[in-house]
Amino acid sequence: MSLYENDQRASSEVKNLALQKIEVVNKKIEELQSMRDTLTHLAENCHGDDRPDCPILDDIAGEVMSDGY
Repeated sequence: MSLYENDQRASSEVKNLALQKIEVVNKKIEELQSMRDTLTHLAENCHGDDRPDCPILDDIAGEVMSDGY
């Protein structure tokens, strides 16, 4: 809003801010797509039955262990 109310601002400044925001949004989209792909892969490889072994939990446990938690 401050850019809108500032009649001294150049449109190039507004455009640059918008382009920076697009980069941030694109990065978040890439991260979310990667998370989706990983979860899809894990879900496809999970038997989903009464067995105690589960690749989803194994993957989560591996991340927790590698993070030191």
